[in-house]
Amino acid sequence: MLKDNLLLKTSRILHMSPRRLRQTVVGYAFISPGIFGITCFLLGPMIFSLWLCLTKWDIVTPPQFVGLQNFQTMLRGDEFFWLSLWVTLKYTIVAVPLNLVAAFAVALLLNANVKGMPIFRTLYYLPSITPAVASVMLWRWIFNTDFGLLNLLFQTLGLPKIHWLFDPGWVMPALWLMGLWGVGPTAIIYLAGLQGVPRQLYEAAEIDGANGWSKFWNVTMPMMSPVIFFNLVMGIIGTFQVFTAGYLMTGGGPQNSTLFYVLYTFRNAFQWLKMGYAAALAWVLFLIILVLTVLVFRSMGSRVFYGEA
Repeated sequence: MLKDNLLLKTSRILHMSPRRLRQTVVGYAFISPGIFGITCFLLGPMIFSLWLCLTKWDIVTPPQFVGLQNFQTMLRGDEFFWLSLWVTLKYTIVAVPLNLVAAFAVALLLNANVKGMPIFRTLYYLPSITPAVASVMLWRWIFNTDFGLLNLLFQTLGLPKIHWLFDPGWVMPALWLMGLWGVGPTAIIYLAGLQGVPRQLYEAAEIDGANGWSKFWNVTMPMMSPVIFFNLVMGIIGTFQVFTAGYLMTGGGPQNSTLFYVLYTFRNAFQWLKMGYAAALAWVLFLIILVLTVLVFRSMGSRVFYGEA
């Protein structure tokens, strides 16, 4: 079958007109940089890491083939694997819905027809393009126990100080709060969806006597469901890959309460030089995200309204 298909394609190429052949060659020439980039910088490293996860390699010495030993160690003898997975899952469970709701609320405000709205849209998007180190320095000052902005506000209200970054019980809420700093890109996607909702639908709902809440629930939400679903999937993928908050903000502490999965993978690879084990961790994360994405599509994909065919 494969041989027949190859012969059929070859015969079609040989019988092309000069103009069609020239167009085909030009087309492949234009997409060749993309094909080269995907092959060298995506497929190549993936195949190499797939082989690497079956080895023991410290960069200095040649890799030693160990089969499934890395996965056996991960599942049976590595408590930090399960801890990092639980920390990441706990962060995801709260951060994803919190960011979705906050970004949607911001988008509704930015969709209002008021004077100076481009300025407000720029201000809300600006934090997302701020360098990560600068953002971390800002939030470390906000969460500072002695002179941080939040604790100064609490003192003004007569509330006790909170050791945000040094208390295992409060460090995760601090990171959830810091995550709201970067809702700008998600809000912009929501805003594009809101501006794509036909005005005629709102006018028809008003004629039927719908109030503001009825229009929001029966018009805005169904029409925005594809955008919400997209942001949900991307939010799950993004939070499972969170790294900057744990690495720059807390270093995985206190007491490993912010030891995110990607941070633990980074430590294995670049601090402890366990490249094979780190590759195995990366592939397990890929499978986890793949399974969660499929589950989300299976459970919620049918509820998304894409309009009439």
